Amino acid sequence: MTSPTPSPSISGLTPDPVTAPAAFLEHLYAVAVQRAQPLQSLGQHLPAPPKGRTLVLGAGKAGASMAQALEALWPAEAPLSGLVVTRYHHIPPRPAGLPQRIEIVEAAHPVPDAAGLAAAQRMLQLTEGLSADDLVLCLISGGGSALLTLPAKGLTLAEKQRINRALLESGAHIGEMNCVRKHLSRIKGGRLAAACAPARVVTLTISDVPGDDPSVIASGPTVPDATSCAEALAILDRYRIEVPAEVRAALEAGTLETPKPDSPVFTGQSVHLIATPRQSLEAAAAVARAAGLPVHVLADDLEGESREVGKVHAALARSVVRHGTPFARPCLILSGGETTVTIRPQPAGSPRGRGGRAGEFCLGLAQALQGLDGVWALAADTDGIDGVEDNAGARVAPDTLARAEALGLRIDRFLDRNDAYGYFEALGDLVVTGPTNTNVNDFRALLIL
Repeated sequence: MTSPTPSPSISGLTPDPVTAPAAFLEHLYAVAVQRAQPLQSLGQHLPAPPKGRTLVLGAGKAGASMAQALEALWPAEAPLSGLVVTRYHHIPPRPAGLPQRIEIVEAAHPVPDAAGLAAAQRMLQLTEGLSADDLVLCLISGGGSALLTLPAKGLTLAEKQRINRALLESGAHIGEMNCVRKHLSRIKGGRLAAACAPARVVTLTISDVPGDDPSVIASGPTVPDATSCAEALAILDRYRIEVPAEVRAALEAGTLETPKPDSPVFTGQSVHLIATPRQSLEAAAAVARAAGLPVHVLADDLEGESREVGKVHAALARSVVRHGTPFARPCLILSGGETTVTIRPQPAGSPRGRGGRAGEFCLGLAQALQGLDGVWALAADTDGIDGVEDNAGARVAPDTLARAEALGLRIDRFLDRNDAYGYFEALGDLVVTGPTNTNVNDFRALLIL
């Protein structure tokens, strides 16, 4: 049994892809994560201090590391204060000598809790009394939708939690989920920006969504929303998710509508992407090319059922191995994006499987590869947490199925109950890093030798 992958770190030497393929892929993952750290690029997007005060508001899995980067880069003599909410256990150690000027609190993800509700309420209170001389720096990253929760009128926190769980298990893609979240919130979908008016708002964001659309990242609390109440209602109906009658009536009447692109509250505001999935993939690709490997970046915005995306990657690998098309071997294939996992119903009393998108991708990939020689893979979420588990993802090798079968593990049964964690834990092939304090979504790498 192999040991879990340690926390992502970058050593001076790149492991040899031929003699140490698993270590090589882990190194590329660490490079991708490092590229997405806020301190790498936040400074180039900071405005000058304003005439008035500077208020910092933020939410997301990278919220704490973004706040610390801002504290390190903001002029020491310029006033700075505010509140940022991040996921539990996602506050990195504070660098020695760095004074704390921004309060950081923790809340639950992916299902919101009372701590996130309290943080959202406090943020709206902090916006009271802002003037045109003031600046609001909004630090937004993936996970902010759950962490910054303030239910719409007629909706309790318990009901919001139920709806959120149902969305997560429905197979809805991130755009659909966030359309609903925006219309069932008093702070998302541009409403935080509206609360900050007339102050200038500068949003600094780390993208974890396909297409890098700021209105989708964390449900766009500071940017215009082009979706509608009617669309949110259609999504709820499509996935058969019930809402209270009062909320349904408000959606039908359009009274829960969000601020639109032509709203004057967005005049003079700006949004800057400080880290994206593509940048992390390209950073990993550069390291692999320096090691002598041809690299092919498929896309940074792949969507779909995780297991099916795994099967598609397996088909591509088979074509490379057997026919030398569309790429010659050896090569490295990279992809990113945000896939989905639809939870399969289980018999009453049966234990629920454990795992997330990256692990389920690896299950689908391993099943379809059927032990194909010369193919290694790693899939992991760049935030270090695959779903709600303690692993970032998993890895696949040519002997994955053989080792599992020797232990009596049938991969189809693990797929049936969405139990990627149980399968790869038994093999010692979980990628366990702990929180990385950033988030540019899925990282997938196939090494074909």
